Amino acid sequence: MGNWLIKYFGQPQGVVPTGIIVLLFFPLVLFAEFDTRIENSNFSISQDDTLYNYNRLRLQSNYSHENFFATFIGDGVNYYGKEYIDSSTFNFLKAQQSDTPFRTQTDFKNYGNGASYAKLYRLYGGYEDEKNRVVIGVQNIAMGVGRIWTPTNIFNPKNSYALEPDETFGVAALSYTRHLDDMSQIMVVSSQKEDNSFKSALRYKTFLEVADVALNIISSDDTTMVGYEVEGNLGDTGVEVRSEGAYIKHEFKNMKTTEFTQMIVGADYGFKNGVTLVGEMLYSSDTFSYNKLLANQQSDIISNMVNSNLYTALGLSKSFNIFLDGSLSYISSLNENHAHFLSSNLTYTLDDYNTFSVGALLYRGDIFNGLGDSYYFRYGLSF
Repeated sequence: MGNWLIKYFGQPQGVVPTGIIVLLFFPLVLFAEFDTRIENSNFSISQDDTLYNYNRLRLQSNYSHENFFATFIGDGVNYYGKEYIDSSTFNFLKAQQSDTPFRTQTDFKNYGNGASYAKLYRLYGGYEDEKNRVVIGVQNIAMGVGRIWTPTNIFNPKNSYALEPDETFGVAALSYTRHLDDMSQIMVVSSQKEDNSFKSALRYKTFLEVADVALNIISSDDTTMVGYEVEGNLGDTGVEVRSEGAYIKHEFKNMKTTEFTQMIVGADYGFKNGVTLVGEMLYSSDTFSYNKLLANQQSDIISNMVNSNLYTALGLSKSFNIFLDGSLSYISSLNENHAHFLSSNLTYTLDDYNTFSVGALLYRGDIFNGLGDSYYFRYGLSF
């Protein structure tokens, strides 16, 4: 087992004897609480007249004992469909790796008309009390208040154009949050990247009169980011407004150093009939070509490398009843060569274990080069 871990995740820098590990953790395990959950997401997808199947089997186990906690999330992923397996889109997907000093997924194993691999999605542990929270391991670093874009988050930015926007690579990090009082906190983060360099962050958040306000600073060998977050209610109207912005300086390995700013403004409103409306706009002082994006896939700021100076987004969701939910989102760039993205989803929840969804992802414009329209059916099983 140890050789398998070394093969796929790299040679450890130091090895603690197994007996010592058992002696240290046995008392904690003996009185601990474990919660284990298995989820299977199966997608049948039609993309550009190509039909394929994507399946993710996820095991999640949570541990807690007094103030200590730990989480493991591991995935077994399978793709089936020869035409898709042989496509350039799939080759691009295979090249995506986490920016960590060790591998978090195995090589793809091809078999007949399919391919599969295993992935470590999250693995972290920590300690939390009323004033302190410390977490170490492969984790998600939450920054930003945007629903569609989060310019200040260059750790785990989501991809709103993807089939599963919130499925992001974890970062190997140590994070510490100190609650200064009931209204304010400070967080420091240090993460190690694939090249063994470090990316660090400092975040201070507090409540000022009518809104939550945060200041974010992130620094690595290649990147400096200074950003802000503001989020609050617009009086007694029920409208939640937010804004987020960042100044970014980045040194590309194959391009000159760039400096630019990005900012989002947005608002949400929930109607009494179960309808929620979301609006958001993104401004970027600089833009990046499609070729530059391809050449810098491992860049810290890949999610900030947009093709247009101005984007708008609208989202609409409705709970029809306790079983049926629907959502629709639309994103448009306002440059000379307009690009548009439309995502729709309808989900039926049969019970606590079974869900069924149908949806579509529609792409228009040069910036989506290589991404064809997708229509999918998803069956989710959890227990």
